[in-house]
Amino acid sequence: MRRILSYLQPYVAAMTLGLVIKFVGTIMDLLLPWILAHVIDDVVPTGSVAAIYLWGVAMLACSGVAVVGNVVANRMASRVSRDATRLIRRDLFAKITRLSSRQMDAFTTPSLISRLTSDTYNMNAFLGRIQRLGVRAPILLLGGVTVTLLLDVNLSLVLLSTLPLLAAGIVFISRRGVPLYGLVREAGDRMVRIVRDNVTGIRVIKALSRTGYEKQRFAGINEELSAKETRASSFMAATNPLMNLLLNLGLTGVIVAGAFLVQANRTEPGKIIAFLTYFTIILNALLSVNRMFVLYSQASASAARIEEVLEAPEEEETPPQDALPAQDTGDHIRFEDVSFSYSGQGAALSHISFSIGHGKTLGVMGATGSGKTTLMQLLQRFYPVDSGVIRIDGRDVRAIPADELHRMFGVAFQSDAFFADTILENIDLGRGLPREQIERAARCAQAAPFIEALPDGYAHMLTAKATNLSGGQRQRLLIARALAGNPQILILDDSSSALDYRTDAALRSALRTMYPDTTTVLIAQRVSTVRRADLILVLEEGEAVGLGTHEELMRTCEPYRETALLQMGGEDDAAQG
Repeated sequence: MRRILSYLQPYVAAMTLGLVIKFVGTIMDLLLPWILAHVIDDVVPTGSVAAIYLWGVAMLACSGVAVVGNVVANRMASRVSRDATRLIRRDLFAKITRLSSRQMDAFTTPSLISRLTSDTYNMNAFLGRIQRLGVRAPILLLGGVTVTLLLDVNLSLVLLSTLPLLAAGIVFISRRGVPLYGLVREAGDRMVRIVRDNVTGIRVIKALSRTGYEKQRFAGINEELSAKETRASSFMAATNPLMNLLLNLGLTGVIVAGAFLVQANRTEPGKIIAFLTYFTIILNALLSVNRMFVLYSQASASAARIEEVLEAPEEEETPPQDALPAQDTGDHIRFEDVSFSYSGQGAALSHISFSIGHGKTLGVMGATGSGKTTLMQLLQRFYPVDSGVIRIDGRDVRAIPADELHRMFGVAFQSDAFFADTILENIDLGRGLPREQIERAARCAQAAPFIEALPDGYAHMLTAKATNLSGGQRQRLLIARALAGNPQILILDDSSSALDYRTDAALRSALRTMYPDTTTVLIAQRVSTVRRADLILVLEEGEAVGLGTHEELMRTCEPYRETALLQMGGEDDAAQG
């Protein structure tokens, strides 16, 4: 919570002014019952109508100051909480974008979404409410008790006898409530994950007739979240009836004791009326304190989750101690005995070694789960290798600053993000690239013909996920996006699976002529896509089972040869080429 509260530092002056205004308004609220008692006990017996009007005007003035002061202070509190929450959300989003892939895997995407939305909303509610009630409730509570002591000590003792019990009950319930709200947030993360999976995979779910199963999955987590929310809310709600019971018992005691005191001429009716009013004020103040504890229970759980992300260690921008010195290997990309596992158990890649020169093409083939995508993630340093070294132009990738490293790459995945914007902006992706550079990339990616055929061309608006384009058109735009930055290394991760053979061949030919200095890495399932690559790496369960040209692998690598024969229809055809 301390880290979160530090976001209020820029607003100390505004908060101070708001608290002063709130303080003045609260004092006016406290004066009203005292003035009423004075009028009943001291002014009315004199029979002076002018004095009664005068004190009535004073009560109206106090009421006006109280209303205006509270309204102004509440608006200022809302403004401060809004601006502070905006800063928290901004920094949280910025930190999420800087998290490493391992950290993203640890936090999980649904949890990060929940922290960025629900948890920041809880912080906004807490910061706003604490400014509204943080001054008003304690002043009303302490001020009400003080004034009642000044009015009549004997009646005040009846009230004070209930306060220790109330305080003990609130502390006990609040201590138990914070862990319960933490469980609620975890269940909320799981529900977000299921909803996210359903939304992104709705077509697959419908195609496989799994709608009923997904409804049951959602119903299960929804019931779990509802049960935990009900348990936490019910537990925290116990403070309200507890406080009402104790305070109403105290109020009854005041009425009974007051009746005897008035009968004995030891107090006055106006003081009894004032006491009842102050009891109501104290009751509302304690209820407000209770609400603050409930909000604090929620906010403290949310603040801990937000701070966990904000305080996550940054990726090292400086070369680590074990980064190897640069070597003049003459290769553009070089893997030296690289091994890696995601969880420390079960190698995703094991002892991978190969090298490829500038402007050459590397093909990577293998069954699903063989480690093809992992290989590319290690090349871009999304994950650190467990052993071995990866070099680009002889430099250990761990020694290359992240910004410089990522600018070297252009990457196109089989399915990637599209935004509800123009084709031009979706290719540019906020990089501010020259128009001619974007059009050149589109021509190479074989996207220019269908773009120029559109009535508004590059200004054509895409829907989210580009659902108004075909699968092949989307893939060509993704390839154009990857090429638009003139990358040193182009990674095509199964990004031509929706292209017909003619378009695929035209794309490969255009890459050789228009981007001759770019080293291309083709991750593919089709032999026809990689057969003309300068070097082909065949992976099987994280191990390299073949390395060489198409002709060499047809002779030496049985898995590759079987795939080629299966896809291309015959040994003679596959061997040609």
